Amino acid sequence: MKNIFIYIVLLWSTFALAQNEQLAQYYYDKGDFEKAKIAYEQLLNSSPSNTQYFLRTVESYQQMQQFDVAQKLIQERYSRYKQGVFLVELGYNFQLQKNESKAKNYYEQALEKIKTNPNDVYGIASSFEKKVLLEYALKAYQTAMQVQPNFNFNFQIGMLYGQLGKTDLMIDLLLTESFQNPQNSNLIQTQLARFMQGETDNTAFKDAMRKALILKTQKDQDVFWNHYLSWFYVQQKEFGKAFIQEKAIYKREPESLMSIVNLSQFALNEDDTETASEILNFILLNTKDLDLLIQTNANLMEIKIGKAQEKDYPAIDTELQQLLTTYEISPNTLSLQIIQAHFLAFNLKKTEEAKTILKKALTLNLNDYQQADAKMELADILLLEEKFNQALIYYSQIQLDLKNDVMSHEASLKAAKTSYFKTDFEWALKQFKELKSASTQLIANDALEYFLLINDNTVADSTQTALKQFAKGDFLIYQNKKPEAIAQFQNILKSFKGQEIEAVTMLRLGKIYESQKDFTSALSQYQQIIDNHSDGIYVDEALFFSAEIYNDELKDIEKAKPLYEKVIFNHQDSIYFVDARKKYRELRGDKNL
Repeated sequence: MKNIFIYIVLLWSTFALAQNEQLAQYYYDKGDFEKAKIAYEQLLNSSPSNTQYFLRTVESYQQMQQFDVAQKLIQERYSRYKQGVFLVELGYNFQLQKNESKAKNYYEQALEKIKTNPNDVYGIASSFEKKVLLEYALKAYQTAMQVQPNFNFNFQIGMLYGQLGKTDLMIDLLLTESFQNPQNSNLIQTQLARFMQGETDNTAFKDAMRKALILKTQKDQDVFWNHYLSWFYVQQKEFGKAFIQEKAIYKREPESLMSIVNLSQFALNEDDTETASEILNFILLNTKDLDLLIQTNANLMEIKIGKAQEKDYPAIDTELQQLLTTYEISPNTLSLQIIQAHFLAFNLKKTEEAKTILKKALTLNLNDYQQADAKMELADILLLEEKFNQALIYYSQIQLDLKNDVMSHEASLKAAKTSYFKTDFEWALKQFKELKSASTQLIANDALEYFLLINDNTVADSTQTALKQFAKGDFLIYQNKKPEAIAQFQNILKSFKGQEIEAVTMLRLGKIYESQKDFTSALSQYQQIIDNHSDGIYVDEALFFSAEIYNDELKDIEKAKPLYEKVIFNHQDSIYFVDARKKYRELRGDKNL
């Protein structure tokens, strides 16, 4: 019983201390420094050796401009513990009073302290950094390394150079540190990437990085620098240039293609299909690994199908058949089987053949994820055939088999869209509402879009007449019947002119025209949204999509820039805000807004 009582007392004391600490922090953050001082003094009385409580007590006095009291406290603390960090605190106390000479005197004393006890550098340099006394922090690290050569603060010094605007020194030191201590490369690359993608002007920084790395590869033939330069180009999404470096590495170290395979995925993820195709063809020529050959061919076929015109379909059909003949029907070739089924159903309109392929695939010895892949494609084809309930059965099976998995969330989204296509809006709305908080951002964004579409147009029209017509148009897009979809959406614009549905209908038409490379018609639709629905929820998309057409397709950057600019300044909550800001900065040639 005695032990239990002691445990309860200790537990309660810990809880009370935590509560008091939160209260003290609350007062400090609120700016009520008188109460914060009292609270931290009480905490300090209970834990006299706690440096954090002591420093907050001092800071509270300083905020109230009671510098004499603060000075006395710091001097007493220094006399007791003789730690150099309190010399920094004394100096800063004088700096707050604009007494620069005394402040400098104490800062220099702190640096001298490092010469006699190098381990003091950790507290002293940290204190200088917290007070944004970066030059002194730099001297602290440099002094410690001079006194104790075994110390390595190159990373910290490099980061300070960056904060001080000495980017050339930063880059040179951090690259040298990466080479000498490769185990630190990931940490260093993370920080270099942060500087390259930061809020401030970083064009000069990128140029300096590029120049430094190219010089390194020229002066030193170590493949380490080719790897580093490849990493740099990937950060800039210059995958073609990264591929040049990866090929150079492979010629000297042909043991593994993994870096090149990863690069192909980066290019695919960023829709750089031209570079991805080049990389994938290189992989085909340089590997005999069966799984890699199958996956590479699958990726190439998806690129070809994505770019294909109807006249290309027979050749693609033949190539898919040849690949499956070469590699045979097995669980290993499931990706090719699914691509073939999708192509037959959505491009050649041969849904029965497609379903037969998938049903045969499901008889193979597949793992849970492979089963889900095959079922997902089968459900998609059943949805294409307007067999809504059968499609929902397969989507539901995936949700049950892979609970809480990303694939389960994808199946849930497709099930919600199925309900939407069959105009069961009440059930679809519930599903989309739940998926708005999905962990996968793309699924959450998609769900939010449909949730707003259904909700807004139900409020505007309780009969949902326009929404039903719109869902039919969306389903025609899903079925790859673009001419019919265009006619459907144009009819909605005529029948429901000026109503809630108008803006999103123009948006859908714009995206269809874009997919057909009819950029003039697409821009016309987006401009109508910008002109007539500027206070609506789709204007940010109209602005961004227009900017993308001018920038990527028409190469008219003077028209693209003001459109990106409007997204940045008028639509900070847009999901396109980050991309718009990045593109705008690139077009300006700097990174300042």
